[in-house]
Amino acid sequence: MTDAERTELEAAAFRRLVQHLRERTDVQNIDMMNLTGFCRNCLSRWYGEAAAEKGMDMGKEEAREIVYGMPYSEWRDRYQTEATDAQKATFTANPPQH
Repeated sequence: MTDAERTELEAAAFRRLVQHLRERTDVQNIDMMNLTGFCRNCLSRWYGEAAAEKGMDMGKEEAREIVYGMPYSEWRDRYQTEATDAQKATFTANPPQH
C-alpha cells in the first residue's frame, strides 16, 4: 500500500466515523469519554491541531462544526442532556489521558 492509498483509506474511515457520530445524537459526549476516553470535542480539537500543524488557520468552533455537522451551540441545545451524578462520578474517577 502506498502512502497516498493509506491516507485515502484513513480519510474515508474518518469521514465514516464523523457521519456515524452525527447520526448518533443519542450518544452523549460524557458517555463517550467514560467508555473510550475521547468524545466529539476531542475529535474536533485533534482536527484543529492537525490543521495548525499544516499551517492552516482553523478556530475551535470551525473544527467543531466539521465534526458536529452544525454549530456546536446548536447541537448542544438540540441533543445534549444534563450529565447524571453517576456519569460525573465515572468521569472524575477516570479522567481522560490525552
